[in-house]
Amino acid sequence: MRTEQNTFTVSRRNFLRTSALAGGGMLIGFNLFTACKKEATLPKEVIDFSSLNFNDFNAFIKISDEGYVTIFAPNPEIGQGVKTSMPMIIAEELDVPWDHVVVAQADYNKKEYTRQVAGGSQSIRQGWDALRQTGATTKQMLINAAAAKWGVDASTCKASNGVITNANGDTFGYGEVTKEAAALEVPENVALKDPKDYKIIGTDAINVDMDKIVTGKPLFGLDYKKEGMVYASILRPPAFGQKLKSFDATAAKAVNGVIDVIQFGDKADSVKDQIKGFMRVTDKVAVIANSTWAAMKGKKALNAQWEEEKLESTEDHDKELLKILDGKKFDVRREDGNVKKAFAEADKIIERTYESPFLPHNCLEPMNFYADVNGEKVHLVGPIQTPQWSAGYIAKMLDRPEEDVHIEMTRMGGGFGRRLYGDFIVEAAEISSTINKPVQVVFSREDDMGAGTYRMAIKYRIAASIKDGEITGYHLKEAAVNSNMYGLIPHFFPAGCIANYKVETGNYQSNITTGAWRAPYTNFLAFAEQSFFDELAEELGKDAVQLRIDLLQNVKGTQDENIQYSGQRMEDTIRLCAEKGNWGKAPEGVYQGFCAYYSHNTHVAELAEVELKDGQPVVKKVVAAVDCGIVVNPTGAINQVQGGVLDGIGHAMYGDLTFTNGNPSARNFDNYRLIRMQETPQVEVHFVENGLSPTGLGEPGLPPAGGAIANAIKAATGQRLYKQPFVKYLNQELKEVKG
Repeated sequence: MRTEQNTFTVSRRNFLRTSALAGGGMLIGFNLFTACKKEATLPKEVIDFSSLNFNDFNAFIKISDEGYVTIFAPNPEIGQGVKTSMPMIIAEELDVPWDHVVVAQADYNKKEYTRQVAGGSQSIRQGWDALRQTGATTKQMLINAAAAKWGVDASTCKASNGVITNANGDTFGYGEVTKEAAALEVPENVALKDPKDYKIIGTDAINVDMDKIVTGKPLFGLDYKKEGMVYASILRPPAFGQKLKSFDATAAKAVNGVIDVIQFGDKADSVKDQIKGFMRVTDKVAVIANSTWAAMKGKKALNAQWEEEKLESTEDHDKELLKILDGKKFDVRREDGNVKKAFAEADKIIERTYESPFLPHNCLEPMNFYADVNGEKVHLVGPIQTPQWSAGYIAKMLDRPEEDVHIEMTRMGGGFGRRLYGDFIVEAAEISSTINKPVQVVFSREDDMGAGTYRMAIKYRIAASIKDGEITGYHLKEAAVNSNMYGLIPHFFPAGCIANYKVETGNYQSNITTGAWRAPYTNFLAFAEQSFFDELAEELGKDAVQLRIDLLQNVKGTQDENIQYSGQRMEDTIRLCAEKGNWGKAPEGVYQGFCAYYSHNTHVAELAEVELKDGQPVVKKVVAAVDCGIVVNPTGAINQVQGGVLDGIGHAMYGDLTFTNGNPSARNFDNYRLIRMQETPQVEVHFVENGLSPTGLGEPGLPPAGGAIANAIKAATGQRLYKQPFVKYLNQELKEVKG
């Protein structure tokens, strides 16, 4: 790791986006540690851990006689690196070598673990203090146990690298006192390490699943196999606004490998109020077969008739959302000062409207889940971001105690919010309950894109008043399909920076299922607001970066509890990005754009560089500065920021999903545009090093990317962008200009 002034720069992969803490009882329950004897070292050859004798220490760890430890990581792993970074924190305070740590995925367990959720970039932020305390407490208990065996005062002993030493130089490996330590009373107020003494936190660690990933060992939901398991492929209404009238399964049942065809959904109807909005409950037909191929082939052979209710199109949505923006029916989310007065007294008012489409999640691993509903328990296995919510749905649907619902979590091949919504796990449980067999539900790509839970289409109208060369008022209106994205964050930038400030929201209720999409509430808003501020800077004749810094002076030191971001931390992040990206000093032919945004408790600034090739803008480089506090695993942190930037660029430039009579415009990648390898720019990442507690990284890198490249494209082409995807509308505008 290379450090420089108040930053450090690293480059590699995979970080976080979830959280879990020990629930009740002994805090030591979250002891993700290795207990090794002083002479124990992990051999270089592959170890058959199944041959070792492991002793249960608690719900979180098992320690072998040889000193090896299996660590049960409670949270769902979706590539954010939580299985790696959270154990690193424990290992640091426990003072054990990182290469002695082995990690395994825990099952869902409401009694033993809390917040077994992957979402919101909250893992490290919420777990930081408790995880450190757990490691330190565990180390102290091991020291106390060793001291008792020696008959000396524990204060005369110390521990380092998994070995406890007393004043006489006698030693015990952790594994030699583990059983005694587990029986001791848990000490309180143990000392935590000074960050300057960290040996693991802040160093690069390879993802603990890397070997299995690259060698193709079973990890993901689709890898799960069980003797006697059958497969299900589900026919859902082909368009939103249709319902099943009738179906003929004769041809489907004639397909080799097809076992049965059933209509289902009645049981899920009992929890429709809980799952309304993210899945279609009824009107579904499942083809049961002995392979996924046979099940999917049988589904294609079904002859179904559909009734039409309300078929919606993008053209309809556009009209409805514009009608909302032009109307007066809004919910006021925040109001400071007197915006109406500021606008009335203004020298000039600038108003712009920004528009975004629906977006699918496009997880590399399509939705899937295994279910075996029997008299003893409900056994569920697969990739899910919200096991507790799903367990509650299923228990209620099956009229079973929640204790009967046992969920094993596999690694996920992408989530991005899609696997927050357990429609696939609910379907698997209902089908298994109906056919009395263990079954794995598997979506095709067309199933997932055609019946997804999409990012909703949104329009923003932003207006600002200018008086005597200053911004005196700011008014944002949001119109969204189904649910408002801005409703939960009226206290982000620029709240507090402008005395007269107002945010209002309205929505149009649609039968198209929508939900969270990576960096919800901010993935499109950052582009809209930050593009707007660039335009204000241009109008005021100010440098775009300096305008943001000037505005932040109004919020620095504020005592307003409704201001969620830090003016000082945002300013430091902006200055770092401008410095590392050489803002305003680009060579000839290189055009720069800037964006700064706060989301998911993290401050991020990004500077994009664009060049023109055959008259078209090409994004060549992005420099990102991030204040997420202490970085646990730099190689993982870099990967998360780089991935967020590329995801943000790709979807802002190309992502587009429209509807015609309830049918999505794309059902597979042959007609859905994603960013391609040759289009990915260099992404350079710098972290502010301030010693503060960590925040999140899985999502905050994405929102500023769209604004940064939009502002760079404006510098390169002279064209302001107000709609996504940029390629679609930039080409239209350039043609109009040339004409």
